Amino acid sequence: MDEIKLNAMRKSFSVLEDRKKKILEDEKERINELQENVKKIRKYSIENLDKLIETAIKNFENNGMEVIFAEDSKKALDEIYKTVKDESIVSKSKSNTANEIGLSNFLKEKGIELVETDLGDRIVQLDSESKGPSHPIGPAAHLSMEKIAEIASRKFGVEVKPEPRAILDIIKNDVENRLSKCHVGITGANTVAAEDGSLIMVHNEGNISLVSMKDTHIVIVGIDKLVRTIEEGISVVKLETIFATGKKTPAYMNVISSPSKTADIEQILLKDMYGAKRVIVILLDNGRSKALEENEECLLCIGCGSCIVSCPVYNVLGYEFGYRGYLGGRGISFSRFIRDNQTCFESGLFKCTECGLCTVECPLGIKTNKLIEKLREESVKSGVYPDKHGETARRIKNKGSPF
Repeated sequence: MDEIKLNAMRKSFSVLEDRKKKILEDEKERINELQENVKKIRKYSIENLDKLIETAIKNFENNGMEVIFAEDSKKALDEIYKTVKDESIVSKSKSNTANEIGLSNFLKEKGIELVETDLGDRIVQLDSESKGPSHPIGPAAHLSMEKIAEIASRKFGVEVKPEPRAILDIIKNDVENRLSKCHVGITGANTVAAEDGSLIMVHNEGNISLVSMKDTHIVIVGIDKLVRTIEEGISVVKLETIFATGKKTPAYMNVISSPSKTADIEQILLKDMYGAKRVIVILLDNGRSKALEENEECLLCIGCGSCIVSCPVYNVLGYEFGYRGYLGGRGISFSRFIRDNQTCFESGLFKCTECGLCTVECPLGIKTNKLIEKLREESVKSGVYPDKHGETARRIKNKGSPF
């Protein structure tokens, strides 16, 4: 990431950090209590994941939703394509899980246009220079207002002033026009309530409401997002919102438990009212079971992005330090399980300083620096490490000195 983008990102991060610090100071006791509660929720969920998966599938199906368990990204993409293969355009909300499986490029190769409806994601999508989002909540944090106006002007062939409302209006109008042509909407989910068979999604823009109301709603969600109940899920997303945005709650919390239906005529159940006719839930493993066996702590993450805001390496390298939307040290450690040692290495495994600021700033206290340390050891044993490290090791072995 170049210096201009890094400066824009640091400016955005400074605003986020100030808001977060203020709410943590103002409501310290309440937030501490919420943190402890969410730690217990996530720990139970990860330790009982198999049971929660079984419960979720049963309750999703009882609620009238279609469920697909995808062992890997190929399975997930194949199943999505079966549903959208006859579409020319589909809509999508923000989803790290969709980024993880490479959905955008996959559909592009199939000749299907994917419209990002989140403003930040849409800006990044329109920018040919951006390699991906720079923050899980603020995808375009690395782009200044002037740069965004330049991107929009180039895309729409008119001069767009570097003013927030002017940028918002022109992109919003374009997205709304494209949304009117979409029959399929694709979203992720922040948490999944297994015992209720419900999906919980948070957003501020209202775009998830629009996307989820299409004829077919596809939800791609990692099995690590499972909790027991809606109440637990809401606790998780409230904590995520506080540490991600410095605000108490998001503008919207959507709870989706079935396709659209009504029973207002003699209590006779009729499907297909105003919302989706079909809700298809893709439960994605893609290495998470492996992580559960080898290093379950990396599955505790709630996706707030607080770690990268404070990370000295991320503030120098930006989205080059991480993997496909999973940014910073946590993304690097996660890439080891969803891909392999080589991917983990290329994502920045040996660039981390192991300073531990990510752990200090994490609402759950995830020891990402320790995960990195362990993965480095494994990587070296497998023969994947920087050439310079190898040279130093050979000098020590042969000469008794690294010099």
